[in-house]
Amino acid sequence: MAEPLHWTGICRLGLVQAALGSVVVLVTSTLNRVMVVEYALPATLPGLLVALHYAVQMVRPRFGHGSDVGGRRTPWIVGGMALLAVASVLCALATLLLPLRLQAGIALAVVAYSLVGFGVGASGTSLLALMAQRVDGRRRAAAAMIMWILMIAGFAITSKTAAHFLDPYSPQRLVLVIAVAAGVALAVTCLAVWNIEAGVSSQGSAPARAAGGATQPLRTALREVWAEPQARRFTLFVFTSMLAYSAQELILEPFAGLVFGYSLGQSANLSSLLHQGDLAGMIAVGLACSGTRRFGSLRGWTMGGCIGSALAMIAMTGACVAGPAWPLHAGVFVLGLANGVFAVAAIGSMMELSNAGSDGRAGLRMGLWGAAQAVAFALGGLMGSSIVDAVRYLFGSPYLAYGAVFTAEAVLFLVAAAFAAQVVSRREQDFHEQLASNF
Repeated sequence: MAEPLHWTGICRLGLVQAALGSVVVLVTSTLNRVMVVEYALPATLPGLLVALHYAVQMVRPRFGHGSDVGGRRTPWIVGGMALLAVASVLCALATLLLPLRLQAGIALAVVAYSLVGFGVGASGTSLLALMAQRVDGRRRAAAAMIMWILMIAGFAITSKTAAHFLDPYSPQRLVLVIAVAAGVALAVTCLAVWNIEAGVSSQGSAPARAAGGATQPLRTALREVWAEPQARRFTLFVFTSMLAYSAQELILEPFAGLVFGYSLGQSANLSSLLHQGDLAGMIAVGLACSGTRRFGSLRGWTMGGCIGSALAMIAMTGACVAGPAWPLHAGVFVLGLANGVFAVAAIGSMMELSNAGSDGRAGLRMGLWGAAQAVAFALGGLMGSSIVDAVRYLFGSPYLAYGAVFTAEAVLFLVAAAFAAQVVSRREQDFHEQLASNF
């Protein structure tokens, strides 16, 4: 078995996550703005395309199973990133084609955004599976923190750099900037994973060969994994928590503008404050759950983060009642803090649980949970905006509309906390089994 990764190796894999994020943010954010602002297309179009790139990630279990069978993750990581790089350029070309030939542009965009989803699914699933296999249990929380922070850094650096080179805007600049960014991301990925699986057999891992788990057909393996109570409960946790988490992304800034009268700049600063809270929560869990002296368990932090997020959403509902007198900035920071806590704790738990049983199915479990997250993200933004529109149409009140969404998110976070409470780590299972055998 390969040695556990040291901090250098963890940071190298974190750079792959940053590279993934840097390309995705250009496709889902920058091109979104170009379609709506520069080309005056309906906002529904990029919204549906972004939802499509999440929806096709339901095939993540296939990618995870494929890397389990082969025994090596890096070909899937690099191959997925290469596909993502090509797809991002196709997305840019489709964007330029939309105002000229709408039907042809939409057809190309559907293909391109689907390929983005496939690339993210193949690379991201195998990356997390590799982290789960190669990171020691004492470092998993810190590894999750490092990956998340580097991903956010990738978002920020790419967005700022692209903004510099895209101003003034031209179609040629758009394609060139995205092509260069995709090329750099692919180069970083190749360098980051170079030789990181040295000595790993291409015929499957030893546990997989011994148990025969990874060599089964996908349908059989997936059915057996779903039959595991832990995997099933954690899938439900991922779906409900990410549904609540993603629902707030598209409505926070409009809420600040309509209910609190914030300007565009003020609402953007509010989003920045939310991300600052996210970062603080991630760092707190990464430090608390790493090393030999831990403060709390990953499950406890996951539950606490979900409950804290629910309370913060209830407070946001109170803001809808109180209006501008409510301390919105403090509430948003606390929401981000709780979100960051549960996100990093959940990823650490995911790494731990994916190797349950040492049956060589880490990739398949990661794919299952990644698919649940992707579906939740595809539905979350649509759910939040749809509830707002429906309630405003029926009652004519933005206060009531946003309050309804925040209340629904609070309920989802509490349901997610209940699912997290039922998920027991392998270490806890072994402890309880040993305790029972003594009586």
